[in-house]
Amino acid sequence: MTGDDTSGGSDRSRTDGGRGASSDRSGGRSREGADEVALDPWGSSTVSDYRKLFEEFGIEEFEGILPAVPDPHYLMRRGVIFGHREYRPVAEAMAEGEPFAALSGFMPTGDPHIGHKLVFDELVWHQRRGGDAYGLIADLEAHAARGLSWAEIDEHTESYLLSLLALGFDPEDGELYRQSENRAVQDLAFELGTKANFSELGAIYDFDGETEVSYMQSVVTQMADICYPQLEEPKPTVIPVGPDQDPHVRLARDLAGRMRYFGVTEAYASFEATPAELACLRRAYDAREEYAEEPETPRCLEAADWLAESTAADRMSDDDHEATDDALEAAITKLENAGKEPLRPRTRFLDRNATEEAFEALIDAVEGEKRVYEGHVDSFELDPATAEELAREVELAHGGYGFLPPSSIYHRFMTGLTGGKMSSSIPASHISLLDDPEVGYEKVNSATTGGRETAEKQRELGGEADDCPVYELYAYLLAADDDAFAKRVYEECVGGERLCGDCKEQAAELMREFLADHQERREEARELLEATGVELESPRRR
Repeated sequence: MTGDDTSGGSDRSRTDGGRGASSDRSGGRSREGADEVALDPWGSSTVSDYRKLFEEFGIEEFEGILPAVPDPHYLMRRGVIFGHREYRPVAEAMAEGEPFAALSGFMPTGDPHIGHKLVFDELVWHQRRGGDAYGLIADLEAHAARGLSWAEIDEHTESYLLSLLALGFDPEDGELYRQSENRAVQDLAFELGTKANFSELGAIYDFDGETEVSYMQSVVTQMADICYPQLEEPKPTVIPVGPDQDPHVRLARDLAGRMRYFGVTEAYASFEATPAELACLRRAYDAREEYAEEPETPRCLEAADWLAESTAADRMSDDDHEATDDALEAAITKLENAGKEPLRPRTRFLDRNATEEAFEALIDAVEGEKRVYEGHVDSFELDPATAEELAREVELAHGGYGFLPPSSIYHRFMTGLTGGKMSSSIPASHISLLDDPEVGYEKVNSATTGGRETAEKQRELGGEADDCPVYELYAYLLAADDDAFAKRVYEECVGGERLCGDCKEQAAELMREFLADHQERREEARELLEATGVELESPRRR
């Protein structure tokens, strides 16, 4: 979830002590073909087909939720922010003036550049929409995962914070911190670590027997960062990242759930069922009029017989994709074992981590018809949403965290100015926020474009703006909030009216102006940074 990796597919080999992206400190194997769909927070992969992220990793298209976002950021409107995980609670809190938070981290392995600006802007935008904003320096990760010395980390820490402040982050209305100096984060990481194990981290991150323990600790620390905004109270929290950081988000969502005292699920009988088995039970219950002697109280054994005898088309609806043959057989067996117990929908409270006192308090709090078992409580009157609120209320009253699953939004990687991926190790491919404005001007003027071989062909066929690093600069940065300007540049390019030389010249001038303005604002932000009290020289330095 760190800004070093959300930079637009930046090359990590420069910052891993010369080991190269395929032999970092994880000891993990290199990933051939990673450019397709592998999501590696520390690797060198880019994502060439974003559609596969929807299919293979369950990332949702942002376009579907865009109408629910009040006054969306231009990166959202232009499709640069293309995906999300459960962003709706954040959007709803924003619209209703309810508490929500946004957090992102930055690994100080080099100068901040225009790829990082995407994350800076997203964080500032959420803060200005009323969110509690958190910006952190992932120095423990930089030290453990990249092997940077504390002196090297300190060299860049100030620079990231100055750029974030220069771009509008309000430190009086938000929080800036270093992982190494935040004891609450470290304590939370310890607690989260009780819910994770080596096998799981190995499967997610390719860790093996050679992986250093501190590297694994840095992962759990990032999970604590993600949950940190909810320490005082649970609230919707969004983590703006690049898609390569999705493994961190998925693990954080899992760990946040494992820390909960209670899980709230759907059930149809006293026994436990997997989601795939539940799909079979749901179908059997809906079809009870066909087989039950008393449809108001269908028996589990009757449902088992119906499932065993009915056709595959009868057994599951179009939505029951998880109802596999194995799940069907398991559901039938469980129904048979339940015998004459009524098959009846209910909302279940599962005891995950609750103290005995908290579990007894939950039993008392569930009103109406209920059944109490050794490890769960079934309510026949509460809907899942109300049950979830009640479970969190009891948990908080008895010392639990009550975490909501953290949300995330994903932005596209920026193409390098020389084509291919933007690489921190290739100066010509990216523009540092510290580059002299004249250097930025020259880099843009020397950039690869999506233009045709000749001006004549450009006028005849139009340019290929969708494959042009220079047009990306307009869409991602230079056009700022002016959609009409960004659209005009695009249409003039693909229509053949705009030639690459003039287009690059205009972009270069705008880049020079942006860098000059940004660097002036950075100098003005030094006083603000000093007032935050963030330690710029780590006491861990030797």
